[in-house]
Amino acid sequence: MQPLRPTLGKLLANTFITKVHQRSGSSAAAKLGVHPQQRRVAVSRARLQRHLELTWLQGSSSSFPLTWLRDNCQCPKCFHPDSKSRTVDWATCDITIKPKEVQVSDDGKTVIVDWLDAHSSRYSAEWLHSRRFEEDARKKWLSTYKQEKEIWQSAEETEFPRKRFSFEGVMSDDGQLLQWMLELERFGVAVLEGAGCDDERTVRKLADRVAFIRRTHYGEEFSVKSKMEPSNVAYTGQALQLHTDLPYYEYKPGVNMLHCLVQAEGEGGENQLVDSLRVAGQLKQSHPEFYKALSTIPVDWTDEGVEEGRPFRSLYRAPVICEDSTGKVFRVNYSQPQRDSHFSVPVEQVETWYLALKQFTQLMLRADNRVEYKVKPGEILSFDNLRICHGRSGYTPAVNQIYERHIVGAYLDWDEIRCRIRVLSQREQ
Repeated sequence: MQPLRPTLGKLLANTFITKVHQRSGSSAAAKLGVHPQQRRVAVSRARLQRHLELTWLQGSSSSFPLTWLRDNCQCPKCFHPDSKSRTVDWATCDITIKPKEVQVSDDGKTVIVDWLDAHSSRYSAEWLHSRRFEEDARKKWLSTYKQEKEIWQSAEETEFPRKRFSFEGVMSDDGQLLQWMLELERFGVAVLEGAGCDDERTVRKLADRVAFIRRTHYGEEFSVKSKMEPSNVAYTGQALQLHTDLPYYEYKPGVNMLHCLVQAEGEGGENQLVDSLRVAGQLKQSHPEFYKALSTIPVDWTDEGVEEGRPFRSLYRAPVICEDSTGKVFRVNYSQPQRDSHFSVPVEQVETWYLALKQFTQLMLRADNRVEYKVKPGEILSFDNLRICHGRSGYTPAVNQIYERHIVGAYLDWDEIRCRIRVLSQREQ
């Protein structure tokens, strides 16, 4: 160590500098996105002013707020390494405490901060470098949160499915599993082939490969086929309007997986798919007042019935278009059957909202926004249920209730999918 001890009166104005030795590098620097000329992540000097300012070996600098440093002390008293959890007592922690002394190890790999209350904190250079507040570091970290979505181009010019995945490959190879999940998150739709036609539990096996199946009041797996006395229009041969599933759930299932066991012969039975992010963008550009109505006026989404002897009455209030804190659309709720006749908004908002929904629907039905794909027996059509509106063209059911179209579906949650993506991505590094 090369400690430099300033007087307390000059603490916030003084500069602390320590030299480091040039040594051979490691792959860790490359993984952190460090400039190729930097052979390793190391600190060449530390300067304490209002923030702790570190100069890295390759010459760039980063600032770290003192409050953040104290809150994220990595010592055993403040951090539990096995659970990777902060244990600092926030009720007694003085977030205004100032450092008494700052040191950098001879090799530049460790920064030591001694505080005025006699507490000492040690931070590795790599740990600090990956948590820099500069935009490039923040973008790198946020890319592990969610992937950037790729909004569809014209459906008339886009080959669909864009990518096909082998069911056996996804089930046996982590690399193929990762690529399928990444495609789902970026593009919103992916098709798996070779899943067979004789096992109604195939979608459960796929869900278990990621994490676990998402249960709803309709159960875990669900069969979509023509039935006598159907409880849902999906269980008939009628056309299904474009919709997202289960908009009446606050925590709506994130991914829908539809496994085709039997497909209707002849015409009919095609799945219709629309990227609602593309349509929302078109609406915002052409009719901003309609976009505002659909993104701010809450709708009462409901479902009521009995499933396996259990009555349910679901209700969730949310706009058709849901934006996050940055203004990006993260969820679309759209289902004609699931809008309650209760519309709990001021009466003067109602007419504008209906005009807006009509315009949104007309945009979705445009040929350049809508894909039709007749899923084949043995294929699994997977798509983002927060983003993709889907429907089905009508078909004629077989006589005597012999199935002419049989789809088995199941849901996954995005929290579990993204968790799996992060684990597998880390293994590939």
